[in-house]
Amino acid sequence: MKAVIYYRGSLTSCNYDCPYCPFGKRRDSTATLAQDQKHLERFVEWVREQAAEKHQLSIFFNPYGEALIHRWYRHALAELSSMDHVEKIAIQTNLSARLDFVDQLKNHKVTFWASYHPGQVQPTSFLQQCQFLYERGVSFTVGSVGVHSAFAAITELRANLPKDVYVWVNAYKDKPDYYSDKDIEFLKSIDPLFGLNLMDYDSQGKSCMAGVNVFYVQASGRVKRCYKDRAVIGDLYRDGLVKLSQKRSCRMNTCDCYIGYIHLPELELENVYGSGLLERNPRL
Repeated sequence: MKAVIYYRGSLTSCNYDCPYCPFGKRRDSTATLAQDQKHLERFVEWVREQAAEKHQLSIFFNPYGEALIHRWYRHALAELSSMDHVEKIAIQTNLSARLDFVDQLKNHKVTFWASYHPGQVQPTSFLQQCQFLYERGVSFTVGSVGVHSAFAAITELRANLPKDVYVWVNAYKDKPDYYSDKDIEFLKSIDPLFGLNLMDYDSQGKSCMAGVNVFYVQASGRVKRCYKDRAVIGDLYRDGLVKLSQKRSCRMNTCDCYIGYIHLPELELENVYGSGLLERNPRL
């Protein structure tokens, strides 16, 4: 089976304090961190075992908070990138960690979904981290939440990154009618595909690859078809991918997040993003 696995461990902490995020400046206990490391190591070992099952896997780490400040995530990326049956590994990160570990990675497999948070980091520091990845040939995209207060920072970010680094913008949807037509025009000048993210897609009852060959795995091994659908469809370590895989229509009214709606077949977004679908790197 060719499958995509989203993995979210036990972390609920971050070294940033973004006002729109509930995990800012929270610290996990020593016990929670130890449990998170144990869970991740178990997951990596399970991935290793899938070579014998002839599965081809792409893995996306989307933790609550920042993962790369913890050594076990850096070690996991290196291990996974060495596995022949693992085609791609992506991770959401604010790039605040030391990045010299990337020299241990198979660069063609690992890509960074780098989130820029104005007010949490100096622009020059963030750009230096991006340049570090760029000079080493490590794939990455950069993005930010499109709140009004970030417009100037997003403009500066786009102007100072290499032209072939894609900059995406997440639409701020907590307030209705948040954007004027002028705002949308500006954000499309930064991210030509901003209009795709601005929409909420009617999804209830519709076909989705979530639960078929896309799985959302929690730290303990519990599997959900979608990160927003709370229903548990099985256990990764007990059931395995073949048993977990079933056609399941969407139970949610709408799908409004990139990591969800890209798996709706009717949108055909593989035609827009090509091989960069997972990490949001379109072929423009």
